[in-house]
Amino acid sequence: MTEKQIDKGRRRVIAGLGTVAATSMLPQRLSAQSSNDTDILIIGGGIAGSSTAFHLVEQGRDVILLERGEIASEASGQNMGGLGGSGWGNNPNLLSYLTAGSVEIFKHIQIDMGYDIEFRLSGTLTAIHTDEQYEYYQDDVTSQRNNGYEIELLSVREARAIEPEANGGLPGYMYRPERGQADPVKTTRAFAHAAEMAGATINTGQNVVSITPMSAGGYSIQTESSEFRCQTLVLATGAWCGPVGEMLGIKIPIVPIRGQMWATESLPTRVLHTIGSTISSYAWSKSNGSDDVTPPNLTHKNGRRMTRHLYGRQRKNGEIIFGGDRESLGYNTTPDPAGIEVNRGHAAEVIPLIASLPIARSWAGVMPFSLDGSPIIGKIPIRDNLFIVSGLASSGFGRGPMAGKLAADYIHSGNMTHVLAEADPARCVTEAGQSAI
Repeated sequence: MTEKQIDKGRRRVIAGLGTVAATSMLPQRLSAQSSNDTDILIIGGGIAGSSTAFHLVEQGRDVILLERGEIASEASGQNMGGLGGSGWGNNPNLLSYLTAGSVEIFKHIQIDMGYDIEFRLSGTLTAIHTDEQYEYYQDDVTSQRNNGYEIELLSVREARAIEPEANGGLPGYMYRPERGQADPVKTTRAFAHAAEMAGATINTGQNVVSITPMSAGGYSIQTESSEFRCQTLVLATGAWCGPVGEMLGIKIPIVPIRGQMWATESLPTRVLHTIGSTISSYAWSKSNGSDDVTPPNLTHKNGRRMTRHLYGRQRKNGEIIFGGDRESLGYNTTPDPAGIEVNRGHAAEVIPLIASLPIARSWAGVMPFSLDGSPIIGKIPIRDNLFIVSGLASSGFGRGPMAGKLAADYIHSGNMTHVLAEADPARCVTEAGQSAI
């Protein structure tokens, strides 16, 4: 990877920061400045908002970030912690920039800046379940490798050599060495802490109740306890972009999608890679199930499971965690025990060890899906000085760091890089009551 590709020249280690304590030791609430006026204000303390703040202050900008709960209290702290794709490829597109670029930022946060975010490039082993799928992925892997991506098709013998717990009765596996894992809460709080150390103000417990354009330009943001003013406003509110957009009289087509996960009790290390399944991706390659009101690539539609979806890993603390369901249920974050048991059965088909391990805990979060499947990153042209970073779907944690960097570069320079064309908000964000063209 070249320095130009990952833009190392525009990144710097924060002077005087040195090696910091593990982010698990960070306080729940970060301190705030006395002034509520700022150049740039970001609403949302998830991975995308925290990364945007971090990269903006690296460029010398004055930033306040508002989060209604705690940093990483929503989807950014509720996910599996998987990250990375298959590398940059020969001609990097938006997906390559978001996934491969984020991996480089994860490295920077842990290695250069000294944050313990439990990052490691473990690689991902993806199970192939049928001969039909195996034939399909033979061609797919060949095509991806010809385009410069790091991916291999493994026999069962080869897969079990690197992951002994893998099911030996399946046709084969795909292996992506550039994929990895990190702790979602530690990572998101590391970005917020690094941003604060560089001069940003991080205010948690600030629930936004209204946003008003000011006559002199900029915005007044009213929370339940304070008023903040800024020249440039950034919406990084994830699945809640729709309700926040309504405060500004605009329609942001983000659909909240519930994802749920479960964990076993801690046990000695048995699972070495992140684990996935080809069943969902194979099904979605035939039909993604989207329509005018439903995002693509959901596991459920009209209360019925359309396909299985699976991802998981073993955490540093010994828990084995899995998830995969994607269901449109509004802002419902109550786990469904029946669905979790189904997912556990799917996990046991790939890692048979799972069948003997009871579920110790379960949880759910709400992810931001766009109707066309692409992120929404950039300037909203129907309002002055208004930007958005959202629509990262189920890959927000693994793509959020680079999404934040690209957004920060756009805000700072005023120029949209060509890779953001696919994510341009102009394609879908409209005045309230209007439809996108």
